[in-house]
Amino acid sequence: MKRIVSLRSPRPRAAGTKSVAGPRAGWGAILLALCVGAAPATAAVHTVIIDGMRFVPETVEVKAGDTVVWRNKDPFPHTVASTGPGFASVAIAPQGEWRFEADNPGRYAYLCTLHRTMRGLLIVKRKERACQHRACPN
Repeated sequence: MKRIVSLRSPRPRAAGTKSVAGPRAGWGAILLALCVGAAPATAAVHTVIIDGMRFVPETVEVKAGDTVVWRNKDPFPHTVASTGPGFASVAIAPQGEWRFEADNPGRYAYLCTLHRTMRGLLIVKRKERACQHRACPN
């Protein structure tokens, strides 16, 4: 048996009375429908070049969910490792690369464990909501 759901008030109102919901009652449903249909923010890819015994750029700022790619342009291997908990690559061969998906917001100082004077900073910001409306569930 199918249940019929009506968007109208279940009881007719007496003449001269006002709706409790008021004239803007439908706007909340419309706003919610627009928010639910909003496209989620897409993840970006950021590149750090390893060249001349340096990370370029030295500081990179990304959003949670973005990917950071370190590309080694030097003629010898390098690594990328956070100085605290976070991430660590294997040796990145010349002309090679290493990818890291930055999921956890925070500031991550990092270095090359083979050449400790090479240092950088990865800043991971919280992911922005797809919809900025207060009523939006995203």
